[in-house]
Amino acid sequence: QVQLVESGGGSVQAGGSLRLSCAASTGILSNCMGWFRQAPGKEREGVAQTYPGNTYYADSVKGRFTVLKDLAKNTLYLQMNSLKPEDSAMYYCAAVSDRCFVGKSADFRHWGQGTQVTVSS
Repeated sequence: QVQLVESGGGSVQAGGSLRLSCAASTGILSNCMGWFRQAPGKEREGVAQTYPGNTYYADSVKGRFTVLKDLAKNTLYLQMNSLKPEDSAMYYCAAVSDRCFVGKSADFRHWGQGTQVTVSS
């Protein structure tokens, strides 16, 4: 059974940084992985998707967020810099999609429980 456990969320002021972690089952990081977020009253949206050799970022986070992997630790990271209040949301790690860079949440088979990010102005 695939397990994904997010951590690292919290409250930060605008302009600050956070690093989210997604501890994954062994071997899962060789698949398509994604970071998604969902703010209250809004649909879940793709933040970034990564497959070995390529990573796609949503326009809203490009240049500010970076996906990192530590294969030895089976952990996926989302480094978030220059945070804005509109980045506030529950952030989810997702794994395995046959349409990786389409970035639709419905395509991903496995999900973590989420970690909350709150950015104050």
